[in-house]
Amino acid sequence: MKTPQIRYVAAQWTMLGYPTPSQEWSLDQKLSTAKASGFDAFAFYIPDPSLPELAKKHQLQLLGYIASGKASEFAEKLKLNKDLGAHHINVQMADEDTLTPEALGLAILLIQEGRKLGVEPAIEVHRDTCTETPEKTYALAEAYQKVTGELMPMTWDFSHLSVVKHLAPSNYIEKMIIRPDLIQRAQQFHFRPFNGHHAQVPVTDGKGNLTLEVKEWLPFAEAVMKCWLEGNRNSDREFFVCPELGPVVGGYNLSTLPNSWEEAQVLRVEIEKIWTRLRDY
Repeated sequence: MKTPQIRYVAAQWTMLGYPTPSQEWSLDQKLSTAKASGFDAFAFYIPDPSLPELAKKHQLQLLGYIASGKASEFAEKLKLNKDLGAHHINVQMADEDTLTPEALGLAILLIQEGRKLGVEPAIEVHRDTCTETPEKTYALAEAYQKVTGELMPMTWDFSHLSVVKHLAPSNYIEKMIIRPDLIQRAQQFHFRPFNGHHAQVPVTDGKGNLTLEVKEWLPFAEAVMKCWLEGNRNSDREFFVCPELGPVVGGYNLSTLPNSWEEAQVLRVEIEKIWTRLRDY
């Protein structure tokens, strides 16, 4: 019997400036620590020619990244990711003012170019892109399905939708798990804990204890994982889950809160507990 597998993904972005901006670890150190911390894959956002060799050395899968709204760039950027060893590629596509008809054309071309190269790009739900709001996200997904007859490959980051809609923990599931088929079709998930006011909340209080905010978020993460498993139990598909905690640089994390990479390691363990419980159910 086929069994779906979870792959824990360490984000290069999360490790930005770690352990300090003036003494940042090398890429080799980052991949080595990711492997030692129980991660199976490394999501890069800065193309580096050493990535294939380092990934092989540390036995990690590589996931790629593109941010573009220009159709003329898709083939080249996808090929760059493929050449660096990425099969699954996260795509932040276009801008917040990109209307659905234009976004649809871009999405169709992106997926077509990916298939030509034998890679799997997925369009991320993200602010300041063509999927900035639930309405725009689902309009694009529905248009894509109507034209192609297929479900659109997506990377789910629910934190953006929660902030846009000012959600409370009590209605995360009701408001965001409304297209189980799209969740089950997806393979990339950015599990950054959030609430309706903040796209990222701290995992711990700095003393090793889970925060109230992350405790309120974990049931939603479990609901997403359960939804995905219900559609993939008898498959060998991979569920790539990235505890994608943003660093202080860029403003996701705050200077007074615990370090994002150290928080990501704690969150990975909590996610693993959920997966184990659901898998054995």
